[in-house]
Amino acid sequence: MVMQPRLDLRQTQALVMTPQLQQAIKLLQLSNMDLTAFVEQELESNPLLERDERGATPGLEADVPVEQRRDSDSLLLDRPETGTSEAPLDIEVDNSFDEGSPMEGPSYDPDSGAWQRADSGGGGRGFEGDDRAIDETLSEAVSLRDHLTAQLGMDLQGPVDRMIGHALIDSLDENGWLTADPADLAQGLGTDVETVERVLAAVQRFDPAGVFARSLKECLALQLIDRNRFDPAMEALLDNLDMVARRDFSGLLRVCGVDADDLHEMLTELRALDPKPGLRFADVAAHPVVPDVLMRPAPPGNEDGALWVVELNPATLPRVLVNTRYYAQVLKTARTKDDKAFLSENFQTASWLVKALDQRATTILKVSTEIVRQQTGFFERGIQGLRPLILRDIAEVIEMHESTVSRVTSNKYIATPRGIFELKYFFTQSIAGAGGADAHSAEAVRHRIKALIDAEPAAKILSDDAIVDVLKAEGVDIARRTVAKYREAMRIPSSVQRRRDKAVMASNGRGG
Repeated sequence: MVMQPRLDLRQTQALVMTPQLQQAIKLLQLSNMDLTAFVEQELESNPLLERDERGATPGLEADVPVEQRRDSDSLLLDRPETGTSEAPLDIEVDNSFDEGSPMEGPSYDPDSGAWQRADSGGGGRGFEGDDRAIDETLSEAVSLRDHLTAQLGMDLQGPVDRMIGHALIDSLDENGWLTADPADLAQGLGTDVETVERVLAAVQRFDPAGVFARSLKECLALQLIDRNRFDPAMEALLDNLDMVARRDFSGLLRVCGVDADDLHEMLTELRALDPKPGLRFADVAAHPVVPDVLMRPAPPGNEDGALWVVELNPATLPRVLVNTRYYAQVLKTARTKDDKAFLSENFQTASWLVKALDQRATTILKVSTEIVRQQTGFFERGIQGLRPLILRDIAEVIEMHESTVSRVTSNKYIATPRGIFELKYFFTQSIAGAGGADAHSAEAVRHRIKALIDAEPAAKILSDDAIVDVLKAEGVDIARRTVAKYREAMRIPSSVQRRRDKAVMASNGRGG
């Protein structure tokens, strides 16, 4: 066999994800806050892309069982218009100055007792007026370290004690607990352990009560000492926190040496304590949930007979457009090849972004509309009307891939008459019905289990097997281990613990 080189020509087809397609997929799964940040970045970097300042016009309506609307001009590619005049893009803005001599200084008004500005507008404010920007007037959150350092300067006098106090403050975690060992601190600071322990005892009296604790027991004990409620019975209760977790009330009555009423009062006081006192100083910004989709009942007597109106929230839709006029003007002045390539690339990027945002809005509306249509029972009857739903059910109806539906429902929220829910909330597992009945939603079954336990009388506590029998009588085919799993996920104790708790509550009621 002779080996020799040769050239072959082959034609194949392959699916390649272009950078624009990858970016479109990324935009689809972004939340409205992340999308706004991305669009703001594009507005800064692309001179042909600008914010649409025009107001929204009435949206388009679709002829579907669930009425849907979207803003038709929220995502728009600008086109030249005839017969209209526009102001030039670059407008010179004249600065306005107050009349009067610029060298004239402020004057003192003896009647008002304040300095007045030298302006002729007649609306001069006092010289003591606050001209700071609004961000300069906002109060700064006090950190836990600053709060403790301020107390350190007043309570500790010696330089050695203050140095040890600063080291202890630097050793706190975000919960306010001490993470360093006093022996290690003493070795690092070149002092003895007794001095560190003495300073530690002093700073443990700082506000908030419970800081500088080394364990949960010590944290709770410091707060009880601050409230003057740390007695031998409470100390015995703190020594047996594991029995509190197991709800072993009979054992707690024995080790604490108190009656049921006193134990109930002690447990109530224990629950009022803060096991993480440092978290109240944590500067964590709370971001409110802004729904991407709005839903409301359709007006009675509408022509389409729709039950609900589903529309996009205009507040979450970035309003951007491509300035084609500016592109045409600048393109005429471009001389070099690099300038023309730069303008062409930015124009294509801006045009693609506008189309991608429009496609994203359309996809979100389409998925949300189908979810509302299939979960109508939830909006009419509540969680017991929630039906089993998976991504494939939505994808087959709207003729999209399951991965697309998954991206659309991630970090997207819908405002309904029953509250604000994430779109993924409406996708639940299916539990088969007994005797060939329709399947039930796992979320609805969990809600039913909680309702049964909440309504059980003290004399007849429902075991997991009893709950299974009740659910099977209602047409739900469920196993006992599934009931136990759902109950533990909702942090509901077992029937033995619930019987013990209600017995203690009943004895407290008789004692009162």
